[in-house]
Amino acid sequence: MAAVLVVAALAVGCRPVQVTGTASPDSGGIRYAPTTPAPPPLGHQAPPAPAKHTTAPRPHRTAHHAPPAARPLMAAGSRGAQVRELQARLAQLGLFDRAPTGYYASMTAASVRAFQKRQGLPRTGAVQPTAWRALKSQTRHPSHQQLYPPTTRPVGVPDPRCMRGRVICISKRSNTLTWMVDGEIVSAMDVRFGAQYTPTREGAFALTFKSRHHVSTIYHTAMPYAMFFSGGQAVHYSADFAARGYSGASHGCVNVRDKNKIAALFHTVKRGTKVVVYH
Repeated sequence: MAAVLVVAALAVGCRPVQVTGTASPDSGGIRYAPTTPAPPPLGHQAPPAPAKHTTAPRPHRTAHHAPPAARPLMAAGSRGAQVRELQARLAQLGLFDRAPTGYYASMTAASVRAFQKRQGLPRTGAVQPTAWRALKSQTRHPSHQQLYPPTTRPVGVPDPRCMRGRVICISKRSNTLTWMVDGEIVSAMDVRFGAQYTPTREGAFALTFKSRHHVSTIYHTAMPYAMFFSGGQAVHYSADFAARGYSGASHGCVNVRDKNKIAALFHTVKRGTKVVVYH
């Protein structure tokens, strides 16, 4: 019977199936028992299934945001009466060596940083409420003269020779001219002096003559409101000084920037008026 089945399988082209069995009285034929397939040969085993990787849950983090910094009361670009007061108070402490302008620029920021360093505060150059309170506690409220001084630089300490009579008192240290009467400052103005090779002479002099529309015979330049005190050196208005400031210099004269102030002084002083130039 087994031989017949094998022949039949070969006749239809099927793959032979290995069977085992024994005759059973109650089956009426062969009893089939399925067999376990043989394992594949070495080197052809199926790759193992990839292991499943699970990501550990990340711990929940609570966002911590730093509180925003307080907005400064004044900073670069600020302008107005409060800035003018700031500059005047810094000047009282010797930290601002210009006349208050009411405009917060690099020089003001540098002065604020110097004050912040002195107080042990962050040197930001901007005025926070803490720094403003500290500055006000260490200074007095500025006077009108301190807020609106007559010159862009603080007026220099008068020379002792300026303290009696009517004197044109000129300080090279502070670049200022003061018209003094018996030790009191009547008016003040910014001035500049000669260059290295044409220095303005120092000492006590007297006005020799005045010339309202003077023109230099050496340099052929205008010298309005000229008041001569030492040879060819004079105090006079300078349009160049008014335009360029301290980036230039004179040929030995004392240049005045404010035309109205020098005009008033020109009409006040007389020949023989005392002039003191000192450092």
